Amino acid sequence: MRHITRGARGAAVATLAIGAVVALTACGTSSGGSAGPTEAADELGEMEGTVSILAWPGYVEDGSNDPAVDWVSGFEEQTGCMVESKTYGTSDEAVSLMKTGDYDVVAASGDATLRLIAGGDVAPVNTDLIPSYAGIFDFLKDQAWNSVDGVSYGVPHGYGANLLLYNTEVVTPAPTSWDIVFDKASEYTGKVTAYDSPIYIADAAVYLMTHQPELGIENPYALDEEQFQAAVDLLKAQRPHISEYWSDYLKEISAFETGDSVAGTTWQVIQNVLEGESAPTAVVLPEEGATGWSDTWMIASAAKSPNCAYAWLDWIASPETNAAATAYFGEAPSSQEACNFRDDCEAYHAGDAEYASQIWYWTTPIAECVDGRTDVECVDYSTWTEAWSEIKG
Repeated sequence: MRHITRGARGAAVATLAIGAVVALTACGTSSGGSAGPTEAADELGEMEGTVSILAWPGYVEDGSNDPAVDWVSGFEEQTGCMVESKTYGTSDEAVSLMKTGDYDVVAASGDATLRLIAGGDVAPVNTDLIPSYAGIFDFLKDQAWNSVDGVSYGVPHGYGANLLLYNTEVVTPAPTSWDIVFDKASEYTGKVTAYDSPIYIADAAVYLMTHQPELGIENPYALDEEQFQAAVDLLKAQRPHISEYWSDYLKEISAFETGDSVAGTTWQVIQNVLEGESAPTAVVLPEEGATGWSDTWMIASAAKSPNCAYAWLDWIASPETNAAATAYFGEAPSSQEACNFRDDCEAYHAGDAEYASQIWYWTTPIAECVDGRTDVECVDYSTWTEAWSEIKG
């Protein structure tokens, strides 16, 4: 997944506010095992005074990195919950750290959420206890990466698509398909770039859904053996044309500025930076659709401060706070109200349900096919990881 901040640029200071939230007295009913609570909390109570948060860089800013960027201090003043935070670099790292039991809250991407749920590391969340949840875009709620069997496991944070970035002086005419990095990659050999993560296998699957419909792929995160092998083979064919696999967005910016890369996957924030520096680049959401992310704030099943955890979920989803956090990171906010505090929502297609419907949000591949099939077993994430090492060589 993301290695470093997806867009720690151009964040505006927001005056943060939160409604009164009384925190929870009990985490719900526990089954008695290490899996923790099996039901969401049903009432609120006293705050504990501290909360430990695990998150991507740029998600929990207290002014120490930039005095003008701080949405933690307001939370502490309003709730009395002092924030202790730790950042991580990959979803695999986040999953591992959550098993220590040291964190009350985690901001997890879709390639981690189902692993956290299946491992019993996070608890169901009662969204009725989170006033800000009501304003969140409907297309982010109750999805495969943040809910199981109709039970919510968290609060959406921000979202975005993995777009196609290209050099407008080299790649002509303007592309409308991912074919320039797959079937036509030889035309730009040595200057094609791709995201460095096993989850990128899903990008190949999205392409195959359109170009090899006979494979019957219905969801790029639900691949049986034949479908998975086809995606792996496509990426192996792409490999000789790759200039580099990137995870640090600054490296991709540099590669497109120097011309070392002319086509590949990207994030909107990267194009924003390149456009600001007058680079000859543009982005497109190709006709096949794209993968993307919708991160989720989740509460640990063994949270020591569940009350403060609920308060944080409400705070980070509140419009002004969410606007500040998602703008700083470089992604669309989770609510229309947050756009009242940002001037770039249009660039991120915030709230555009039609645009969002073309995004296949990162979801953890598991053996139980997330597309609903029961007659086959799907390839799980551990095999994706092994295959990715083989692809890269």
